[in-house]
Amino acid sequence: MTGALPVADAPTTVGSTAFDAAATAVEAALAAGARYADARLVDRRYESMTARDGDVRALSQTTAAGLGVRALVGSSWGFAALGDPAADAEARRTGARATAIARASTAVPGPPVDLVAVPAVQGGWSSECLEDPFAVPLAEKGDLLTGVTATMRAAGVAVAEASSQAWDTRTAFVSSEGARIGQHVVECGAGMHCLTVGDGETQRRSYPAFRGQFGTRGWELVRSLDLPGHAERIAAEAQALLTAPACPSEETTLLLGGEQMSLQVHESVGHAIELDRILGWEAAFAGTSWLDLDQLGSLRFGSELMNITIDPTIPGALGSFGYDDEGSPAVARDAVREGIWVGVLAGRDSAAVAGLDYAGSVRADGFARLPMVRMTNVGLEPGPHTLEEMIAATDDGVLMEHNRSWSIDDRRLNFQFGCEIGWEVKNGRRGRMLRNPSYTGIGPRFWSSLDMLAGRDPGEWRAWGTPNCGKGQPGQVGHTGHGTAPARFSGVRVGVRG
Repeated sequence: MTGALPVADAPTTVGSTAFDAAATAVEAALAAGARYADARLVDRRYESMTARDGDVRALSQTTAAGLGVRALVGSSWGFAALGDPAADAEARRTGARATAIARASTAVPGPPVDLVAVPAVQGGWSSECLEDPFAVPLAEKGDLLTGVTATMRAAGVAVAEASSQAWDTRTAFVSSEGARIGQHVVECGAGMHCLTVGDGETQRRSYPAFRGQFGTRGWELVRSLDLPGHAERIAAEAQALLTAPACPSEETTLLLGGEQMSLQVHESVGHAIELDRILGWEAAFAGTSWLDLDQLGSLRFGSELMNITIDPTIPGALGSFGYDDEGSPAVARDAVREGIWVGVLAGRDSAAVAGLDYAGSVRADGFARLPMVRMTNVGLEPGPHTLEEMIAATDDGVLMEHNRSWSIDDRRLNFQFGCEIGWEVKNGRRGRMLRNPSYTGIGPRFWSSLDMLAGRDPGEWRAWGTPNCGKGQPGQVGHTGHGTAPARFSGVRVGVRG
């Protein structure tokens, strides 16, 4: 499922002028008294298109370029950013400003801050892109999106919507330790959904996921989704849900599809293993973490089938890169191995405070935000079963697919999820469709009930992309990936009301 990506001497199309501006800012930060500094010049292009009910309703095309500088004075960070610096003097002022902010922050000193060592790489990395999404004509994109929404509307749904998004990001990174790294990442994706309304009921069906599918790939990803081939099916399922029986309220065996598993991993594992949350440094967007560093390496998080990896080297996955925004090379490592919690998402400073020897999970939302610990690709490794085997082994249970809603407490511990569609599983067979399926659980208790896991058949394990992970104040939107396959859990409360 994974493989190392080339991280040296790759073409990045990052110009020397960008590196010069970043280097100038770092030099100015050091001259002003910083003991460490780094700078990122980021040039990003973005496009989104949305169609509804057979018409294009929104088109956005933006570009943003600028310089972001971090400086470390004592135990305090300072950060300053400037949009599109056109002269060396502007870059120098930005670097000096970052140091001035760090120095002001030392008025309230924190614990001593060191940085975990990383190699001072001089190289580059590019994601694979077979078809530039920005070269695909807008008319072709519009025809695709309006066509699938028209198909869904013709099937009788109340609202049909489809959208696509693409990002092209070039980054020049320079550090006071000698790193000089260029990266070029193309990200792309699309999806569609429909709503149907009945007597006191509104139902939704989505494809391929409730917010679409995304990756570090070009327009070839969108073509592979075959949106037109699924439009009639999801419209018919939405209509059928209006009269389907409600999901029963009981404790039973729960089977989850791969797309829902991706959000389960994201919310109850990915955010919980972010080291800044564990240390109490970050509490925005649903709080801290229930995990205690003293239990790293010994805490049972789940059953022996639970193997979670942190892997930014997966080709094409949305959380993949060559280097993070501190210049740490992409490396795969374990977060949970055979149910035991063994690893975290960390930055160079948080790892040093925690006594760890690795970092590699720090990213920023563009040039104007301070890099922080973020998920990369946090996924559940494939299991020894298939979905059909799990169904056949279930006497009484519920299969749920595609997320519809979620709620989790501020320690990432207690959760409740609603799904778009469910099915009865009786005597080893998939039975009636069920509407409004939902389930609830407590993190380690839920994961300890994992008793079967798919992934043996090709195609069951998939790297799902999440393009809208929120964290931080001011808020940052992160792009993350989650490789998952269908899974089965025993003794889960389903059909939660209210």
